[in-house]
Amino acid sequence: MTRRIVVDADGCPVVKEAIAIAGHFEIECLLLCDTAHRFEREGAQTLTFSKGADSVDFALVNLVQRGDVVVTQDYGLAAMCLARGVRILNQDGMEYTADNIDALLLARHTAKKIRNGGGRLKGPPKRTAEQNKSFALALEQLLSKAGNKNT
Repeated sequence: MTRRIVVDADGCPVVKEAIAIAGHFEIECLLLCDTAHRFEREGAQTLTFSKGADSVDFALVNLVQRGDVVVTQDYGLAAMCLARGVRILNQDGMEYTADNIDALLLARHTAKKIRNGGGRLKGPPKRTAEQNKSFALALEQLLSKAGNKNT
């Protein structure tokens, strides 16, 4: 049974979908952000942390517990959350697992090396409604499989 959905809300494009699905399954939704991205949303509790490198990430890792679902696009944060025994989805609905996190972290490291060497990488394409739907479907399936009842 899922306890709650915890969203790394700084720059997260699926906050609205996560809140709606949490409401549908009658579970708590927490939004974590820093003071530069502070916002309030009906249907969720917002926790705001000091602005600074990774302050929200470390707060989130210390907050989550087994049974939580985390939503983040940060591979490093996902790796730390995996160690806490929680389920993690990215904004496109991909679940981070022990089987894929190492490859994702390696890709992130390689991209950083290219950028630090003066290279350029193409950014992600414009977000689509289909990506939001994929996320919503993946979150609903994860919650259903975890034994949560939808209303």
